[in-house]
Order: sequence, then C-alpha cells, then structure tokens
Amino acid sequence: MKISREDVLRVADLAYLELSEAEIETYRTQLDSILEYIGKLNELDTTGVAPMAQVLSSDQAADATLREDAVLPCDVAGDVLRHAPDPEPPYFRVPKVIER
Repeated sequence: MKISREDVLRVADLAYLELSEAEIETYRTQLDSILEYIGKLNELDTTGVAPMAQVLSSDQAADATLREDAVLPCDVAGDVLRHAPDPEPPYFRVPKVIER
C-alpha cells in the first residue's frame, strides 16, 4: 500500500500539525512501512486460532503476580482549580480547539 503525500497532509491537518517538507516525507515513508507490515500480517492463516481477550496466555496469567485492586481517595479537584488560569468550579475554561 502506498501512502501519498496528500494522505500525510490530511492526517496532519486532522491532528492540527504543521509539518515541514522533510517531515512529510519521513512520515509518509514510516506510515507506508507500517501499513506494508500489517498487509503481510493479514496474509497469515489464523483459522483455528482462538481470539484473545488478554495479552497473556492462560499459562502465563496463572504465573503472573498481580496486585489487588484498591480504592484510594483522589480529591485533587480543588488543588487543580486553584492552579487553573480561568477556573469556574467545578470546571475550568480552556481555549476552544474545534474551530472548523
């Protein structure tokens, strides 16, 4: 799959990025390599391979030492608002980012 310069510019535009000509070519090459590799993975026969919900197999998960989940207090809203440039409790205003 070939990624075009226009594809890179479109993604950059969606991400509000300004790219130099060198960056456009670098990212075009990198994205093309990534998608090329994914294309190779799509050629693999995965018939009979069960979908996984975890990154660890059941054997690995049995050996993994996991901590217990614990509910901890996290009352930082007041401190965050105190340092915000334009607070209006319980929120603070930020510049508008969607201008299109």
